[in-house]
Amino acid sequence: MELHVRYEGDDDPDKCTARKLARFDLATLHRSARETPPGVVLNPHAEQALSPADRRDITPERLVALDCSWETAEAEQFSLGGPHRALPFLVAANPVNYGTPFQLTTVEALAGALCVFGERSHAEELLAKFRWGHTFLELNDEPLRRYADCADSGDVIAVQEEYLAAE
Repeated sequence: MELHVRYEGDDDPDKCTARKLARFDLATLHRSARETPPGVVLNPHAEQALSPADRRDITPERLVALDCSWETAEAEQFSLGGPHRALPFLVAANPVNYGTPFQLTTVEALAGALCVFGERSHAEELLAKFRWGHTFLELNDEPLRRYADCADSGDVIAVQEEYLAAE
């Protein structure tokens, strides 16, 4: 699966997970929406949850993330081509937002999406570049496995609601 990132460049370059993925040729960075190819766009403002069904519905297989500061992330920044999907409940493992639901870095978002699509080994490859990367999979192991077993977005939402009720 191809990984692409619409890169805003508005956060600390030393902590930017997208830049590190690009340095290892694990993702391609794009400086504008126009040059970013269409794919399943990971968008926290999307009305539909990401599910394994989304993988079956896209050609070519491509995930697109937006890398920007959480403080400046607004719905209009996600004007990228392709179906927009929100990641379900996942907990951050990165040092800045450790333990915070939904506050994922770009690598965590991409890895979470890959796991939902049944590509756990690809997710592990990305996360291996970060000393805290394995922790993301450990913290989210059960929900990621359950989301990957879902048929569609409705099933993912039902699983997510169980985790949110437990919070």
